[in-house]
Amino acid sequence: MGFPLEDGYHVLPPGKLAAVVTWLEIRERPGDELSLPDGVELVRDSAPDPVEYHALFRTIGEPWLWFGRLESGIEDLRRLLAKSSLELYYLQAGGETIGLLELDRREASAVEIVYFGLVGGWTGRGIGKAFMAQALRLAWNPATERVWLHTCTLDHPAAMSFYRKCGFRPYQRGLEIYDDPRLSGLLPKAAAPQVPLL
Repeated sequence: MGFPLEDGYHVLPPGKLAAVVTWLEIRERPGDELSLPDGVELVRDSAPDPVEYHALFRTIGEPWLWFGRLESGIEDLRRLLAKSSLELYYLQAGGETIGLLELDRREASAVEIVYFGLVGGWTGRGIGKAFMAQALRLAWNPATERVWLHTCTLDHPAAMSFYRKCGFRPYQRGLEIYDDPRLSGLLPKAAAPQVPLL
């Protein structure tokens, strides 16, 4: 299959965003399993409330224009979160939910980390690496051959280096073009001010 875009600049129509996406993977179970700090725990939610999930997803993802789970209505989201291949975990500290981990096991040998993030005030405290270590521990089982995820140029500026420090290796790059979720009302117009709204 040939590359669909010619080299050079490509002007997007108004209302469109573009992001360079990088897919990363780990093919060996990491040996170092960092522990979460005292008072912080990762809890599985086997019957997630889609309204609570939406609120946490928005809190974590709005600064980075996450919108994938906001496109679904509450009932559609309820059905999605109830799928047997999906596992949802919340990172909690002192009764407060501070992080989100979503694993997809549709392929037994290749587990996807669909969403992984911390609430803004909890980043930069050294929790992230231990959180990811626990995520990988949960993702890995005897059938697992690799764990993968993707990030993009609209994500947190430190995301790529963070994932690489956690042992992920880039294996593919692509370009995603989509409607700006701030123009459709999925996210407020003030979200992600670092990305100009055109």
